[in-house]
Amino acid sequence: MPLPHLPTLLARRAKLPGEGTTVYRAAHTTETDGLFALDVAGDTGVLSLYADLTPGEETRLAAACGDAAGLAGVYLKRRPVEARHAANVAREWLSPPEPVWGEERTDVVALENGVPFLIRPGDDLSIGLFTDARPMRAWVREHAPPGGRVLNTFAYTCGFGLNAALGRAEVVKNVDLSRKVLAWGQENYALSGLAAPATDFLYGDVFEWLARLRRRGDTFDLVILDPPSFARGRGGVWRAESDYGALVASAADVTAPGGRLLAMTNHAGLSESAFERLVASGLTKAGRRAHLDTHLHPGEDYPGATHLKAQVWTLG
Repeated sequence: MPLPHLPTLLARRAKLPGEGTTVYRAAHTTETDGLFALDVAGDTGVLSLYADLTPGEETRLAAACGDAAGLAGVYLKRRPVEARHAANVAREWLSPPEPVWGEERTDVVALENGVPFLIRPGDDLSIGLFTDARPMRAWVREHAPPGGRVLNTFAYTCGFGLNAALGRAEVVKNVDLSRKVLAWGQENYALSGLAAPATDFLYGDVFEWLARLRRRGDTFDLVILDPPSFARGRGGVWRAESDYGALVASAADVTAPGGRLLAMTNHAGLSESAFERLVASGLTKAGRRAHLDTHLHPGEDYPGATHLKAQVWTLG
C-alpha cells in the first residue's frame, strides 16, 4: 500500500498551531489519491478511510500517521460510498469507539483560531467540528453584527453561533434537531466563558423553527445555513440539489432588511454556479432583492477541495 510522504504534508500545515489552530486536516484526500484523510485534534488523530483495507493495513496506516504526526493515538472512521445506509446498521463498525492505534482520548480540547472546542474522536463519524469550515467560522466572528441578532441553523455543536457570540452579537440562536449536539454546543460556549442559556439553543426541525420565528415577527441581522446534503425527516426526504432554494426562501423571511445570509453546502455534485442559482431562486421566491458579496472556501489544509461552497448575500 503506497503512502504519501506524510512529513511533507504535515510540514505544509506547520504554521497552523502557531496561529492558534490545533484542530485541522493534516492530510486531505486530494493528497492521498483518495485513499484516506487525516484530521488532527491536539495530540489525537482521526483517520478517515475511503477504501477497503484489511485490519492489518488499517492498523499500519494508523501507526504511520501517528508516528509521523507525533500523536498519542489515532481513531478510525470507515467511510464507504454508501455510508448513509451503513451508518444506520453498522455505526460501531464505521466509527469504533476505541483508538485503532495508541492511547484513548475520550475528550480533547483543541483550538481553532484561538477558540477552544470539545472534540470527541471516538464518539461518532463526526467528531465535533468540521475543519473545512474554519474560514467560514472566522468570517462569522469578524462580521457578526455587534449588538445584532444571529440565527445559526443546523447548528451541530454551535461553532458558528459561538463565533458570532465572540464577535459581540447580542442575540445568537442555535437550532438543531439533536439535543445531544446542542448540549455539546453549550459545553463549547462554557470553554470560552460565555453564558449558554437554554433559550439560545433551540431543539427541533429547522423548517418548523423558521416558520415559527416568521409568525412571531422575529428577524435577524445574520442567518447561517449549513444543512446536510441529504436528510430524512418528518417532512420526507430533503436534497440540497432540489430543495435548497426553498430553505433559502424560508430563511429570507426572517432576515432583516440589510441583513446577511451565509449559505453553505458540502454537496460535491453542486458546482459553485449551480449553488448560486439555487440561492438566487430562493431569494426571488421570497420576494427579496439581494446581491452576492463574497465566496468563501476551505482553508489551506484542504488543497484542491471543491466540495464545500459558501456564499454571503446581503438582502434588501
